[in-house]
Amino acid sequence: MQDTTQTAGVKEVRANLAAILRAANRDGTVTVVTKRGVPYAAVVPVSKAVPQGPKLGALRGSARGCFGDAAKFVDRLRGEW
Repeated sequence: MQDTTQTAGVKEVRANLAAILRAANRDGTVTVVTKRGVPYAAVVPVSKAVPQGPKLGALRGSARGCFGDAAKFVDRLRGEW
């Protein structure tokens, strides 16, 4: 995936929106939308727009000690069933 940036006017974006979205998804292309030559908005790949949180495996053990005696309580309930 190559990271490129291009600029397009509002009219051009309206006419070529599908291609611009494909380029963002496939190639990682960022398109800056201009209105009368002034940057107005941007079409960016989701991977750049939404920060990726930690993977589930990285969270293992992070809540250790948060539940107090809840684990013992659940264990007793399991024994009753």
